Amino acid sequence: MYSEEIGGICWIDLTTGIADELRDFYCSVVGFEVEACSMGDYDDYVMKSPGDVDAAVGVCHASGSNANLPPQWLIYFNVKDLPAAMKECEDRGGKIVCPPRDMDGSSMCVIQDPSGAVCALIAKV
Repeated sequence: MYSEEIGGICWIDLTTGIADELRDFYCSVVGFEVEACSMGDYDDYVMKSPGDVDAAVGVCHASGSNANLPPQWLIYFNVKDLPAAMKECEDRGGKIVCPPRDMDGSSMCVIQDPSGAVCALIAKV
């Protein structure tokens, strides 16, 4: 499902203030199996299709680096050059919602387009 190509979708997660509750909600409603992902002081969750070893989506607490994100499903797009993509975003009337941060060999940020829609941009470093 996920792509490593530029412009491809590489991840989707839900950031929310009630991650534990929504973990259980999506397990019941969709049928996901859950795996805890330690964030130090708390766990976020990797949601998997039954019997699948690959992650389908994540459910994350709105804390730490995600504290400023509104509750939503966040789609991550691959970009070739994160600083260039961020500049283009701002030049075209968008905003940087969360500044760049390193994450598993990549750098990512969250942007808002001129209509108010939010997504993440991620580039390998």
